[in-house]
Amino acid sequence: MSGWSQPTTKIAKAANRIRLARFGRRHQPVYNIVVIPRYKARDKLPIEVLGTYNPIPLPSIPGSQVKSTKEVQLNMQRTLYWLGVGAEPSDRVAWLLKKAGILPEQWPKESVVKTVTPKPVVNEPRTVSEEHVPQIRQR
Repeated sequence: MSGWSQPTTKIAKAANRIRLARFGRRHQPVYNIVVIPRYKARDKLPIEVLGTYNPIPLPSIPGSQVKSTKEVQLNMQRTLYWLGVGAEPSDRVAWLLKKAGILPEQWPKESVVKTVTPKPVVNEPRTVSEEHVPQIRQR
């Protein structure tokens, strides 16, 4: 066996991510809400599809007071499971999950210990006098 071994330390960030994968036609996007490893490309094969998101508003009925709405379908149980095992939602998915009531409005929580480090005080520059020391070379 060679002397090389893989490092045993793990990356602190979540390995899986809940994000949007784009489908649909040109100028008519439809997104799947998927669980996928963090560093995989957007449209690669996901671990699981949690739901869909259609950002194009559905047309409202003329004469009604209802606004046109965007369509979101989501499997709540599986979403809560993946959040529970540590999958991190992307910014847009986190926004959708806040609207659905799964994530709190103040997600992610701000760090409690947020201190401002003071800048070091710079004193007046001092002048340093250098003495010339003759170089003596040994033979």
